[in-house]
Amino acid sequence: MAGPIVQVRNVSKRFARDGFEVVALDHVDLDIASGDFLALMGPSGSGKSTLLNLLAGIDRCTEGEVDVLGTDLAKLSESQLAAWRNNHVGYIFQTFNLVPVLTAFENVELPLLLTKLSRTERRKNVDTALELVGLSDRMHHQPRQLSGGQEQRVAIARAIVTDPDLILADEPTGNLDARAGEDVLKILSTLNRELKKTVIMVTHDPHAASFATHERHLEKGVLLADASAASV
Repeated sequence: MAGPIVQVRNVSKRFARDGFEVVALDHVDLDIASGDFLALMGPSGSGKSTLLNLLAGIDRCTEGEVDVLGTDLAKLSESQLAAWRNNHVGYIFQTFNLVPVLTAFENVELPLLLTKLSRTERRKNVDTALELVGLSDRMHHQPRQLSGGQEQRVAIARAIVTDPDLILADEPTGNLDARAGEDVLKILSTLNRELKKTVIMVTHDPHAASFATHERHLEKGVLLADASAASV
């Protein structure tokens, strides 16, 4: 069996705030295997989103090593990180982060504009992504013409349109009602189970976490022991 595609070793992240040092992550070790659907749980301020941003190469750790898909992210420059992220990571935000003046199609197409794909190839990829999230009939609508749930599904389509190795979701149902949230979780589950995508989801919601294959918990920057592994 292949080794983990995410290896976090002795990672700490500290911030300076108002003259004080804030420890967001404290000596975290974590392995994630290809095809996992991991729910990162914990209360607000526990370090969940900080860890997700380190895995995406959006932020850098203060100490330790973050190795994703065989790449030590600390060794990449900012421009190399951006290129690596566009090739390998699909990121889903709680606040959707859609461009309001663009249509759903144009929002989903954005990551592909950084690739060498032709216009025809880009259209095929966008059509496929929007179909997967059930929004083919809304591709010409702007975000203001969509419900919150539909906006988040557009955001998921944008995250998967490059066929990434890793899907990172930061509280993807946090701004949605129960029904829309359920739809989003089912899409993430489909991406994991049927398309074999590795998904890492930050959430504080036990129901959302139930869609994952396993959970890990953070408290005050410390990753708690894996109870499922201990019970085996």
